[in-house]
Amino acid sequence: MCNVCLSRRGLFSGAGGLAVTAAVGALSTGAAMAQPSRSVETPDAAIALLMEGNARYASGKMSERDFSAGRAARTQGQAPFAAILGCADSRVAPELAFDQAPGELFIVRVAGNFVTPDGLGSLEYGAAVLGTKVIMVLGHTNCGAVNATIEALQKGNTLPGHIADLVRAMKPGIEPVLKTPGDDLRQRAVVANIQHNVRRLQTEKPILGDMVAAGKLKVVGAYYDLPTGKVIMV
Repeated sequence: MCNVCLSRRGLFSGAGGLAVTAAVGALSTGAAMAQPSRSVETPDAAIALLMEGNARYASGKMSERDFSAGRAARTQGQAPFAAILGCADSRVAPELAFDQAPGELFIVRVAGNFVTPDGLGSLEYGAAVLGTKVIMVLGHTNCGAVNATIEALQKGNTLPGHIADLVRAMKPGIEPVLKTPGDDLRQRAVVANIQHNVRRLQTEKPILGDMVAAGKLKVVGAYYDLPTGKVIMV
């Protein structure tokens, strides 16, 4: 078994640990051969890098990049320091919003930035195999998926096709907000949806929850403010 596979053994223990380790080992071959462009040893350091990059982006002082540089090295593998569960909205591009180069972020996107089975598996892969130190659930202001969910829950209307599946998936996080008085329902729903999915990822077994408990991973929530480009932690 490769050295990468052996280094992952310590992540998993208890019931089912051997099965998880074996599965991760099979996926690991060649997956994390590339070295990150900088050393990111802790979840807090990863969060700091994200927020520093966003500050550059929001202020219009993004790093100059030669995107051809490093292409050859990236063919050997990837070692992203952070994972983003983001909305599919075309106005929010995580690599730009956090001013990161190719290979730095492991991104899963779906309208409404909620956890799906496939997305969960991808995030587990990012954390356990590729070594991401933080997962950020990233929503944004004026989210169309959130607004559609609010309207569907309030009016009982049914959306066409598989769009209705988005509402069903987002209902658990958003429905409680509809019963709570307060201003700016849409923004409160955006935040509630983010927080609901953060809590879910923090406790998902058998991989993410154990990594969070061991201090190897953090799951945090934030939203992207469309008018300013700033990312605000929640």
